[in-house]
Amino acid sequence: MEEVAVGRFAEIADGDYKVFAVDEFEVGVFRIGDKLVAYRNWCPHAGGPVCQGKIFHQIEEALTPDMRSAGLRHSKRRNVVCPWHGYEFDIETGRHPGDPNVRLTPVKVAVREGEIFVEVK
Repeated sequence: MEEVAVGRFAEIADGDYKVFAVDEFEVGVFRIGDKLVAYRNWCPHAGGPVCQGKIFHQIEEALTPDMRSAGLRHSKRRNVVCPWHGYEFDIETGRHPGDPNVRLTPVKVAVREGEIFVEVK
């Protein structure tokens, strides 16, 4: 494993992301407040560039106390959607909302002195 500097923390706005290429390895780095998470830019469904997909707030069904539907609403959780086939993944966990066994490949990411470092293989 090799750790590589890919950019500056300040270059990624809160709620945004950037995809970095290190040779043949691509990694998506997502900023959530003062925290970063990173995933290999490869969808487990069909190998698409998942980290380059659109980001949206997850839609969930609101339920009344007697478990009846009160309609749909946007949650605070955000998903990234693979542009190839629409598979979606929770940005914080990398997991598919319908099947937690389907997940993005996490990449170790760290910030030191304002610089973003990722671990590549």
